[in-house]
Amino acid sequence: MHVSLVEALRPQPGERWLDLACGPGPVAELAAGAGARVTGIDLSPRLIEVARRRAAAGGFEIEYATGDCENLTAVDDGSFDVVSSSVGIMFAPDHAATAHELARVTRAGGRLGLASWTKEGGVGRMFQMMAPFQPPPPPGAGSPFGWGDETHVQELLGDAFDLSFERRVSTWAAPSGRVCWELFSTSYGPTKALAESLDPERRQELADTWSRFFDAEYAVPGGIAHDREYLLVTGTRR
Repeated sequence: MHVSLVEALRPQPGERWLDLACGPGPVAELAAGAGARVTGIDLSPRLIEVARRRAAAGGFEIEYATGDCENLTAVDDGSFDVVSSSVGIMFAPDHAATAHELARVTRAGGRLGLASWTKEGGVGRMFQMMAPFQPPPPPGAGSPFGWGDETHVQELLGDAFDLSFERRVSTWAAPSGRVCWELFSTSYGPTKALAESLDPERRQELADTWSRFFDAEYAVPGGIAHDREYLLVTGTRR
């Protein structure tokens, strides 16, 4: 998915590239490897430190900083040729504020690329499975999966960008639902945070529910294959 996003944005040497909600840096590294001058911003200081260590180990020259994609106070208007986010900004609760910042920091004629899980796809179904264990969202928070809906994204960004949409699938494999749980509950932010918020009995109930869900819904010979549909959005700033 990260590779598809970067390829769709056609990176050019020397371009100023901003990767938002960059996490540990996979998209930023791909763009930097193609010659772009990359800045990665994430809300999590811990993930920024991980990204910096990865960049140093891989020999990538990437500028990383903590920041909120809803309010990019340190980023000037129209300062980037390319702005990207792979299943990152979709988790910011204020969709309108995020869309405003995406438009503000992209120069006229610049390119936008977003990859976001769809509600109907495998990750959307996974979150529905987790929903009974989660607290209610804050008042006014938008659903992350709104960014996987073409109509919603058009409403958010259509005034500022000429947009194109394509639905694609990324498949992830594991030996079993239990192995999937062990990985996600320790390394995937939303699942890890949820698991750590629960008391031991409730956490075990979630682990069992998770394992049954994947083993029943995504079983293939030799394990599971999780088909995860996402919406690839590309746009040009007007």
